[in-house]
Amino acid sequence: MAEDAQAPAQRRWRSPCPNCGAPVEFASPASSSAVCSFCRSTLLRKDDELLRTGESSELFADYSPLQIGTQGALQGEPFTILGRVQLAYEGGSWNEWHAFFEASGKSAWLAEDNGRFVLSWPQSDDALPGRDELILDSQQLIAGRAWRVASLQACTLHAAEGELPEAPRLGEAVLVAELRSAQDEVGSLEYVEGAPVPRWSVGRAVELAALKLSNVREESVAGVGGRSIECPNCGSPIQPQLDQSQSVSCGQCQAVVQLGQTGQALSFHKQQLGGGDPPIALGRSGQLALELGGARLPWQIVGFLQRQTSEDGETFPWREYLLFNREQGFAFLVDSSEGWSLVRTLTGSPQMVGSTARWQGKNFRLKERYTATTTRVLGEFYWRLQRNEQGEVADFEGPGGEILGREQSRNEVTWSQGRKLDATEVMAAFGMNSAMRRAAADVNPVNLGDSLKGILIFLLVAMLLVGFVKACSDDDCDPVRRGFGEQSLEYQQCLAGQRSSSGSFRVPSGGGGGGGWGGGGHK
Repeated sequence: MAEDAQAPAQRRWRSPCPNCGAPVEFASPASSSAVCSFCRSTLLRKDDELLRTGESSELFADYSPLQIGTQGALQGEPFTILGRVQLAYEGGSWNEWHAFFEASGKSAWLAEDNGRFVLSWPQSDDALPGRDELILDSQQLIAGRAWRVASLQACTLHAAEGELPEAPRLGEAVLVAELRSAQDEVGSLEYVEGAPVPRWSVGRAVELAALKLSNVREESVAGVGGRSIECPNCGSPIQPQLDQSQSVSCGQCQAVVQLGQTGQALSFHKQQLGGGDPPIALGRSGQLALELGGARLPWQIVGFLQRQTSEDGETFPWREYLLFNREQGFAFLVDSSEGWSLVRTLTGSPQMVGSTARWQGKNFRLKERYTATTTRVLGEFYWRLQRNEQGEVADFEGPGGEILGREQSRNEVTWSQGRKLDATEVMAAFGMNSAMRRAAADVNPVNLGDSLKGILIFLLVAMLLVGFVKACSDDDCDPVRRGFGEQSLEYQQCLAGQRSSSGSFRVPSGGGGGGGWGGGGHK
């Protein structure tokens, strides 16, 4: 960022830490608290004196590119990251960064939200709902505006560092309620025991690139403490690549290992071996545009899931790849029998009118509802995966190949938005050759034209499909099982085709892709 866009230098207040004597500096006159960077004492600024109020725990490692001292600008107004708090819950943790805008003297919070970032501003309102009034997916009216309760999460204030607007009460229990609106806003209600009213803030998603950040961390991915951990099932070494990972699969025995906050293995559950490697290998990178005609961005595959749904005794599977981009966060590349799609979680909540979801002036019609079960995972994930994790999913179709998905778990409702992809776009992005393409088993309908080439392609695909269905209907899926494995998506599709008199597969379109955010924490 250019020098003239940065916050100008100002008079800073400095005093020695009353515990260790190290210098503690306040850059913002609005900051009333700080954490000593040497001894981690929590300090309260009172007049010209610093008082020690406690000691902060060590911060959990994370993949965020942000750090104290990071600078940027929002709508031309410079800001500086002065501190952060870290909240922990059963499924992991998330950061909230204190951003100080010097020109206006205001403080805001830049927080992580489902792999994205939301900039929120504290609000004051006397008519806020009580914690007992909140029910998941219920509507709340605050200051005359409609909000939908998207998440209810019990957590604790785990750690803090740098300058903060108020002294952190470390270890305090907090109920965080996330509310989302049809205007793509995120509201946060924080209920603290003993506090007369909750803390209320409202924000929007921001792209880190648009903030023109400088002084960021050079690397946002690294091994946990630079060490590998031992698989609690087979003893093989496991080296997580994302510090934020909460679940990782063992490359040897494929057990799903839950990681503690310092990276150590806590628990695990076994998976049945087999199923083969993902058609697109873990670690592979490619460039895809989130929107049709938009800029192509680099994405790396860090996780792989096989999911399925059942109806009338038949099972219908599909694949999902977890993608990571340093500035964009996470997205899901979904591969089903209906083709490919790329989806990412929304910060807002579409408005439901009957069976139609309205979002940003567009109507999306309900296609189908189903229960999605995660049956196999590889790689690592920013939420804690449970055995046979389930979510209630609804898929919606909109204009121009756009899709919406809604997934609900025990304590969270999450919406995603994306678009359908042509198979050639995926092949080009990840450098898939014809063999990889066949392994992906994409049966996306061919777009036929009037040309002879189109007719020949259609006939070839039709012959292959007839042969595939015939093999399945003749109770002969053994070649598929031997070639791809008993737990593979191809074998399950063959069995499904064998059970189906028509030979067609009812598989979700992928609008609800991303089982992780449906089964884990909201941050």
